[in-house]
Amino acid sequence: MDKRVIVFLVLSLAVILGFDLFMRQMGWLPEPPPPQDGSVQAPSSAEGDPTGTPATGKDGGSTVPALSDTKSGVPASGTSRPALEQTVTVETNLVRVELSNRGGVIRSWELKQYHSSPPKVKPVQLVYQGGKFKGPLSVTVTDADVDKTIREGLYNIEKDFTSLDAAHPVGHVTMQFHDPATHLGVEKRLTFHHDSYMVDVSFSIEGITESYDIGLGANFGIVEWSDGFIGLIGSASRVDDKVEKETPEKELERKGAVQWVALQDKYFLSVLMPKAGAAALAKTEDPKIVSAGVRMAASGGASSVALQLYAGPKEYDTLRAMNVGLEDMIDFGWFIYGSWTIVKSVAKPIFYVLRFIHEYVGNYGVTIVLLTCMIKLLFVPLQYKSYKSMKMMRVIQPKIKEVQEKYKGDRDRLNKELMKLYREQKVNPLGGFLPMFLQMPVFISLFNVLYMTIDLRQAPFMLWVTDLSLQDPFYVLPVLMGVSMFIQQKITPTTMDPMQAKIMLVLPIGLTFLFINFPAGLVLYWLTNNALTITQQLVTDRFFLQDKALVAAGTQQSGSTSA
Repeated sequence: MDKRVIVFLVLSLAVILGFDLFMRQMGWLPEPPPPQDGSVQAPSSAEGDPTGTPATGKDGGSTVPALSDTKSGVPASGTSRPALEQTVTVETNLVRVELSNRGGVIRSWELKQYHSSPPKVKPVQLVYQGGKFKGPLSVTVTDADVDKTIREGLYNIEKDFTSLDAAHPVGHVTMQFHDPATHLGVEKRLTFHHDSYMVDVSFSIEGITESYDIGLGANFGIVEWSDGFIGLIGSASRVDDKVEKETPEKELERKGAVQWVALQDKYFLSVLMPKAGAAALAKTEDPKIVSAGVRMAASGGASSVALQLYAGPKEYDTLRAMNVGLEDMIDFGWFIYGSWTIVKSVAKPIFYVLRFIHEYVGNYGVTIVLLTCMIKLLFVPLQYKSYKSMKMMRVIQPKIKEVQEKYKGDRDRLNKELMKLYREQKVNPLGGFLPMFLQMPVFISLFNVLYMTIDLRQAPFMLWVTDLSLQDPFYVLPVLMGVSMFIQQKITPTTMDPMQAKIMLVLPIGLTFLFINFPAGLVLYWLTNNALTITQQLVTDRFFLQDKALVAAGTQQSGSTSA
């Protein structure tokens, strides 16, 4: 059984290391999209203020005029597009948002409390800056002329505040577009809140007789499209109380009662929650560039719809407080979303305990060490039995070989004699494996929690480890982890022959290279667990594992060898 566990570990390592390379060699994984430019260029104005700063409106707010032909409502001929587009900035304690008067869409959405990874440290930008895709809160119809008019039309933007704080917690922005020639009209009213990533949005549509889509835009909420071991990146939706998390190859439409549609990556997401919607939409624009939205039913020319927009981090308490199931976007399951309920149910209590310890400790690195110690203590009895069983199996290995050699031509008799031997020696051949199997959901759950939770993002440990969600910049923790795994392998009882044992020394080396790219918090957990396992085995050998059966078996083995 010991050999089977080793074979399982080796095969698992081979799959983990070789799967991504194989997929790319076969051309089944698309190339990543061009990198985003996190900066948003402020457009200039050809008329009025050369800086493009909006004119001051009432109540300290501002107004961006719609510079358009008065007959058609579209940009005047001969006028360059950049000269007409202007932006209005909305700022709270959490976000800095830029709204464009061209199409009335969100041009930029920066999270002030989260920054990008070094070396370019700047606020996290949730709006994809590719330039050729529709922005968040865009309205789309199937009629090409109408769609172009709405998308390229210039909106009047008014806001009734400069910034929001505790004294002024609510502010409104209104974006209006009207085309007298076609009687098309769109009004978007956004209500921002202090200390919240949530925005209340209402749409008033005039002159559109067909169904229309309200979109989240391309990759809104997807900061990094990185292929990891856990969780999926892309679109998700909840329709008729059923959550589906998938990125379609082309287009996907789910009809029913739409609770929300979302775009997400590992740490961030954007969500559109309509009060009523006919269908949830998801579409792949380019490789690794997706969009999502809500399809509204035709209303005969005039309609209004109310929604809520969330664009921010995957903070568990914040998402859970919405009471719409968004907390499940944090994947505490196995390697594929929604799978293995046991692991998922174990992970959430571990997550609560992790945050509880952090409230008192204040350092997530120390928290990981303490939590690993607590879990290790819980499993001391099981690990003792596992270690004892492996030790006994090693002691009686010569007798097992004798029985195998004596009855190698009779499989039924061989199995009976082996079971008899196990009973006489009071050894359970599964004793070394079953305790390990029972611990797997807990260790996998802890792995998932440390890998997925945003709490570790930007959380320092000590010295050179300034962000537990990033890899160790100097590879100290992975190397120490590899050394600890080598020591653990050397002191663990095994029934393998010397050649097999030497071959298995490749495993710590392979895992060391694998863990080099893992977040430092994960490596710290694995290193701590290895160190505790080594300590436990040494203490067990020295003080506790003096069982009479072991001594007797060892004596009998020595006697038979000398004879």
